[in-house]
Amino acid sequence: MNNSRFGILVILGLGFVGIGLSAFTVNEREHAIKLQVGEVVRADYEPGLHWKIPVYQNVRKFPRRILTISDKPERIFTAERRALQVDFFVKWRIVDPVAFYTSTGGFSTVANDRLSEIIKNSIVTEFGKRSVEEAISVERAELMADMLVTASATATGLGVELIDVRVKQVEFPDDVKNAVYREMREERARVAAELRAQGRETAEEAKSTADKARTIILADAYRDAQLIRGEGDATSAEIYANAYNKDPEFYAFYRSIDAYKKSVGKGGDILVLDPNNEFFRYLNSSTGDQD
Repeated sequence: MNNSRFGILVILGLGFVGIGLSAFTVNEREHAIKLQVGEVVRADYEPGLHWKIPVYQNVRKFPRRILTISDKPERIFTAERRALQVDFFVKWRIVDPVAFYTSTGGFSTVANDRLSEIIKNSIVTEFGKRSVEEAISVERAELMADMLVTASATATGLGVELIDVRVKQVEFPDDVKNAVYREMREERARVAAELRAQGRETAEEAKSTADKARTIILADAYRDAQLIRGEGDATSAEIYANAYNKDPEFYAFYRSIDAYKKSVGKGGDILVLDPNNEFFRYLNSSTGDQD
């Protein structure tokens, strides 16, 4: 009786062990493949409970989540053969577990190493097409997009998908930093000198234009003034002539009186003339006769 009970317990125990070795679960965060003597026999597992043949078959699981590679900064060269230190990271995930297992043996470290080399090659390729200025500022977004496209084509064979490639930091190595900064200062100084020269040239052109306009305006004003003055002199001469023709004696008298006002009677003035001088003829003549 005891032997029978013991045998049943052994059989039940073996059954539980067999079930434990045969059953496996897959959750929504995992890929799973079933191997039979090292060959993949199934890879389309949905989340849930599944079965395998103990010992003869085994299961490998890989994460579905997005993984990150953040390697040490890489030294690369731009199109001008300028050295840069590029710090980057990569976001990737497994999309084909069979290809991933076949190409890497299912080891994440192997996948990280191979993806790192792929990314480094794409960085070298894309930075090598651009100048320092383009790589750092002007075409930064385009550069990272091209890096992702270049690397993705190669990474497909590993059964993975590259989600994103980002350049975190770009710096000049210490051995070239000072030389680059000196060249940048010289370039900025050259550009500043060109701008100042252009400013001086523009100022001289503006000054020349203003001087020319001033000369033309003054010439036109002088011409108009002379025309007006000539017209005034002509009118004045005509008035004088008409007045003289009407009464030459009165006109002569009026001109003499005007001359007296302008030359005699000012305080502090001394005028020495002969009383019989022609200048005083109207003062010496009470009748105004010239004799």
